[in-house]
Amino acid sequence: MDIMQSINLIAINPNVRNGRPYIVGTTITVADVAIVKIYHRQDADGIAAWYDLSLPQVYAALSYYYDHKSEMDDYIHEQIRRAQELKEKRVGNDHSLLPR
Repeated sequence: MDIMQSINLIAINPNVRNGRPYIVGTTITVADVAIVKIYHRQDADGIAAWYDLSLPQVYAALSYYYDHKSEMDDYIHEQIRRAQELKEKRVGNDHSLLPR
């Protein structure tokens, strides 16, 4: 007889990170972990160090990401598009204390 095990390290709560899936006990989203893996080319150990996470937390986030890849990729691409749009509009630069 097989005993099914569940790792409950990913949660979704409308009051945490606007309802995006996140790692329990943190405010780090699954998308945050996926972005570091994909765009910063970090392996699981690197991601764990980047965010001060345990390997089970990282693997749970990556597992969730790959299980929901299409919707997660859509969200990530939308965030990148929005960031680029804000960069082009120079939002936040008008009153910066940093020299231009």
